[in-house]
Amino acid sequence: MKKLCLLSLAIGLASHSVMADATPAPIENKDAFVSNLMKQMTLDEKIGQLRLISIGPEMPREMIRKEIAAGNIGGTFNSITRPENRPMQDAAMRSRLKIPMFFAYDVIHGHRTIFPIPLALASSWDMDAIGLSGRIAAKEAAADSLDITFAPMVDISRDPRWGRTSEGFGEDTYLVSRIAQVMVKAYQGTGLIGADNIMASVKHFALYGAVEGGRDYNTVDMSPVKMYQDYLPPYRAAIDAGAGGVMVALNSINGIPATANLWLMQDLLRKEWGFKGLAVSDHGAIFELIKHGVARDGREAAKLAIKAGIAMSMNDTLYAKELPGLLKSGEIEQSDIDNAVREVLGAKYDMGLFRDPYLRIGKAEDDPVDTYADSRLHRAEARDVARRSLVLLKNHNETLPLKKSANIVLVGPLAKAPIDMMGSWAAAGRPAQSVTLFDGMTRALGDQATLHYARGANITSDKKVVDYLNFLNFDAPEVVDDPRPAQALIDEAVKAAQQADVIVAAVGESRGMSHESSSRTDLNLPANQRELIKALKATGKPLVLVLMNGRPLTILEENEQADAILETWFSGTEGGNAIADVLFGDYNPSGKLPISFPRSVGQIPTYYNHLTIGRPFTPGKPGNYTSQYFDDTTGPLYPFGYGLSYTQFSLSEMALSSTTLNKTGKIDASVTVKNTGKRDGETVVQLYIQDETGSMIRPIKELKGFQKVLLKAGEQKVVHFSIEEDDLKFYNTQLKYAAEPGKFNVQIGLDSEAVTQQSFELL
Repeated sequence: MKKLCLLSLAIGLASHSVMADATPAPIENKDAFVSNLMKQMTLDEKIGQLRLISIGPEMPREMIRKEIAAGNIGGTFNSITRPENRPMQDAAMRSRLKIPMFFAYDVIHGHRTIFPIPLALASSWDMDAIGLSGRIAAKEAAADSLDITFAPMVDISRDPRWGRTSEGFGEDTYLVSRIAQVMVKAYQGTGLIGADNIMASVKHFALYGAVEGGRDYNTVDMSPVKMYQDYLPPYRAAIDAGAGGVMVALNSINGIPATANLWLMQDLLRKEWGFKGLAVSDHGAIFELIKHGVARDGREAAKLAIKAGIAMSMNDTLYAKELPGLLKSGEIEQSDIDNAVREVLGAKYDMGLFRDPYLRIGKAEDDPVDTYADSRLHRAEARDVARRSLVLLKNHNETLPLKKSANIVLVGPLAKAPIDMMGSWAAAGRPAQSVTLFDGMTRALGDQATLHYARGANITSDKKVVDYLNFLNFDAPEVVDDPRPAQALIDEAVKAAQQADVIVAAVGESRGMSHESSSRTDLNLPANQRELIKALKATGKPLVLVLMNGRPLTILEENEQADAILETWFSGTEGGNAIADVLFGDYNPSGKLPISFPRSVGQIPTYYNHLTIGRPFTPGKPGNYTSQYFDDTTGPLYPFGYGLSYTQFSLSEMALSSTTLNKTGKIDASVTVKNTGKRDGETVVQLYIQDETGSMIRPIKELKGFQKVLLKAGEQKVVHFSIEEDDLKFYNTQLKYAAEPGKFNVQIGLDSEAVTQQSFELL
């Protein structure tokens, strides 16, 4: 098939040339091939390549196929099966130049097999597990004919009011950058041309996680130093790892929307970073330049976007309409269009579509008999990754693990919630295939005990919130209430709890509460769930809270009430089994928080690596005239990097190989970590560095390395970290990336607060 497709493309290019050069360039030479193809394209065909069309009611499939055959569409998104996409590629092969289509989708944390949400993946601190999730997602998506994913999402998030916190990997620049590299390589494999690889389009470029007030789509105003030091590195890491695409953010940056931002798209992305891939607007973002107030009308919006370097217009309405007139009037140049077209064609080349337009679509006779068959899922891998992502926050008196012979009652609105288990952006996952907590615990117990269940509460008693969450799902609402009065639900749960040995309460958010356009002012559990927990606590029975949520919640009161708390986030297709594995001790939890848990919304932002200040608060000393809130404890409820185990670990004092470091040398920092408990287990040993004195204010500490270590009961191991000058560099006020001589503090611990410290001097 590949030879036939390449031959037909070559014949098409040769027989339909509009501008000389009838002999197509060799397929092996990307630049020559693309340049030769562009010489043969009409203006309309070029502009058609810049249009990324959403499958939906605004453009029915029959119309889309006609537009494709006319050369007026370059790619589509939201069609996710071979039978859907094959007719569109057939239409492309009927077009004059037979330029292949690509098919895109938001494959964020799995495709058919849904893995834990990205924030949960980051909680594993396990790069192999994270990479496995991305590799399987790529294989499943490619097997369904997809070529591009709009992922990974690497926005730094330090304000959990932002609903899209769930899509990212947390608050720390270093950790998110590491994961960005892993995910890009997992999606793209060793080379994009492979039939089981898909192109990564990193998003949202840039700074989207810093929107004002945590309100989605809002403005970002940020100093260049903060951009370069904290927020830009994860995008750069993804691009350096080879990401073929970039999705441009909806927010403005220092007064200029990203979609029209020449500095962002040209000076930084292309010139400074050398990016040569495909830049795609977010959905409808070019039209929104009018609403931003930087474009008078659609014509000016299209002009600003193409000039900035937005190669492809997602859900396009303006490029097709406005670019011809803009070119004719001289308001844009032919090179503006050509540069964009070259990006689109280059991406298609890199995806192998010119060699074989049906590379990922395959032959009709090879289509799966049942696209949605359970046999197409990767359940074992999903279960293992999910177990690694769970974070044990509290375990008073070793309440966990539970005994399988115990009389257990499971309550809560999320105990039987298959759609919520998958989390937001669950791609092609099907709720019917996800394992609920009730299902997982029931299977784990087998015939040893009976699991009793009572709902106890709805997700929320606020009808406005329910209506909001169901607004886009009115045909099949995601939030379905039990119609009984709230007190009746609580009474039923309390009655069941009184007969039990232990209570497990599955509480938190519905998945729609941690989603795009789901910013919150209040991070408490909904009031009716809090009332349920109070009533359960009053029974005097041991109480285990299983949290399901897509962001840190303010659980100060619940932390006092519960005997044990397990943070499970939204853990995917196999979530119920994975959580049960941990609850019953078949798996020892090892997750660590990738984002701090504030004590209250008033503390936000509460990230660990804040800048040093002149009047810091010191625990145990009077707070007057120091930086603190006098009405609450200063600091997070749970710090970055925190997480417990069913065993215990100890760290020795740190040893440094030297107290001085020159610019070409290395220092070895080592500690002995010992499993002092009675169970085998894993923990994450974390390295932090503080630049004590610099030419500008520096953070109190910064994560610079970590290792996940598996130790048998009683076993110990020496963990080594190598420190070089590169680990000490930062962007100064002139945006020069360099290290400055002076004293540095090295900290090693099992979270960002409980550390052992030594110092050295950079010469």
